[in-house]
Amino acid sequence: MRTIFRKAHVCDPSQGIDRVADVVVDEGKVLAIVEDSTPYDVGSCEVIDCSGLVLTPGLIDLHVHLREPGYEYKEDVQSGTQAAVAGGFSAVCCMPNTDPPLDEPSVIRGLLRRAEEVGVARVYPVAAITKGLQPEGFTEMAALKEAGAVAVTDDAYPLQLAEVLRRGMEYAAQLGLTVMTHCEDKSLTRDACMNEGLTATIMGLRGMPSVAEETQVARNCLMSLYTGCRLHILHVSTAGAVQIIRWAKQMGAPVTAETCPHYFALTDEACLGYNTSAKMNPPLRTQADCDAIIEGLRDGTIDAIATDHAPHAAYEKAQEFALAPFGIVGLETAFAVSYTELVSTGRMSLSQLVEKMSCQPAKVLGLPGGTLAPGSPADVALFDPNRKWTVRASEFRSKSRNTPFEGWELQGKPVLTMVAGKVVYHERW
Repeated sequence: MRTIFRKAHVCDPSQGIDRVADVVVDEGKVLAIVEDSTPYDVGSCEVIDCSGLVLTPGLIDLHVHLREPGYEYKEDVQSGTQAAVAGGFSAVCCMPNTDPPLDEPSVIRGLLRRAEEVGVARVYPVAAITKGLQPEGFTEMAALKEAGAVAVTDDAYPLQLAEVLRRGMEYAAQLGLTVMTHCEDKSLTRDACMNEGLTATIMGLRGMPSVAEETQVARNCLMSLYTGCRLHILHVSTAGAVQIIRWAKQMGAPVTAETCPHYFALTDEACLGYNTSAKMNPPLRTQADCDAIIEGLRDGTIDAIATDHAPHAAYEKAQEFALAPFGIVGLETAFAVSYTELVSTGRMSLSQLVEKMSCQPAKVLGLPGGTLAPGSPADVALFDPNRKWTVRASEFRSKSRNTPFEGWELQGKPVLTMVAGKVVYHERW
């Protein structure tokens, strides 16, 4: 059925559109963006009054843990994609550290079948680089790509040996696959559970130095230059990493990078009180790191904002800090935290934020979406930019509740998400 979004503030950086207009959707695709949609209003057309609302291309998250197969008690494809669309995301890229890991074509195909059955957000699997996420042997990347993988990564199990990374990147480059890397020199973070610094000292905990991330960012960027393989740096958290990525781009390396809302909205002081909901890897850093990351977003060094949505059961987080697992959920708060911290404060424009959460993620992996150009998939998000709301984890669609933003008052609320012309999330406004 044809749908008309009437009098919306349309924000689509891919076309330089940032004005009030009508958006017409028909047969799962964007038909037109026009000043007056009256001629399109025929038959059983649905008209949605969007006065005061912002309409953007659906958000795309490059970094999500759906936990299926193997850890469905934390999250599964259904709950994870429902959380995604409640946050304005029409598509998510899911990481391979499941059980079994996404290292066989049959597992990739099974995940895609499950996503199709659920029919909420689009799901793009990111396959493992090595078999079993262990650096003893490479996966059959060509078969994984044919099965539907859009990139490769060992994510939370970063390759420590440069030779293994080199061969993996050479293999991926031949297939046109992007390698995504969590950057951490494990020899510098053994038994550590938060950022190294004053807060860790006060809490009596072993810290992760920023150089543990930066040494691998530098090595991986150099390897990208050497092999020509496209490299995407996952969840950048330090000022030094931003500087290194900026240099690598100036040198012509095919490198892109993402950060997450918690790395510019929170510092390691959020861990005080042994708050395991603020425990993540890489860890929350300092205010100087937050400021550098925002500058990196502003000047284009950091291409995208992802969530690293990492659900854990309540009993797993209810352990002493050093024993609790790393990770927080983020799909349902990412847009609002980013809008509140970046747009409401004047540090970025709405158009820049949409660029980081929709257009650029699509470009990084060459995914459909990230635009409202006529003929493109009708993946659309509608936001109320003036709505103020309080984060209540008990109301999340995700199965898990591990958020450091509990009780925060945020501005900007997703109110409708459409995927391929079908409304998959809708709340009253």
